[in-house]
Amino acid sequence: MGSTWAITLIAGVLFTPLFMTQGLGRFDFWWWMSTNLTILLVLVTIFDRHWWSEIRIDIKHQTLWKVGFGILSALFLYIVFYAGNIVSRQIFSFAKSGIENVYAFKSGVSPFRIAVLMVLLIGPGEELFWRGFLQRRLQMEQGRWRGFIIATSIYTLVHLASGNAMLILAAGLCGLFWGFLYVQKGSILLNIVSHTVWDVAIFLLFPVIE
Repeated sequence: MGSTWAITLIAGVLFTPLFMTQGLGRFDFWWWMSTNLTILLVLVTIFDRHWWSEIRIDIKHQTLWKVGFGILSALFLYIVFYAGNIVSRQIFSFAKSGIENVYAFKSGVSPFRIAVLMVLLIGPGEELFWRGFLQRRLQMEQGRWRGFIIATSIYTLVHLASGNAMLILAAGLCGLFWGFLYVQKGSILLNIVSHTVWDVAIFLLFPVIE
């Protein structure tokens, strides 16, 4: 488990400046996020020999069902966020600016590039790392539910550097949702589809912003 915590620490080091600055010049949020995930997935591939073999088995088994369930789960999560957007704006004075700041990540960036990175790397990469690697390893070591709680907590904590309460709340909710989905179904393919479809829907196709 030493490599698990070492890679998790590296993830914290990589994501903290990303969420603090949201980009440095042309090296914007989307390039930076993609780079971080690429580094982490390379490390995981090196230190977890069973990782890719388990993913290949998962992809070959009940593929269409997992894709379909993943799409439906993304739709459900989108509805939750759509309703949450309306309610949070009524309850929290900081909700409107917090949500707008999240969508500001797209400012000046080609929607096409964001979509390509989301579909090919960011959506799949986040699930491969946070659930497929970290949560899976923690569940093996700490037990099913404790591993889920620890992995979800770490996923939420890395967003603290943003200082954006709405982003942190969103990360916590998404972490709980996809973490629980992984506990129940044990399919990283299902999670990848869910995360990627939700990303594209909420950021590009049907943003929850006035």
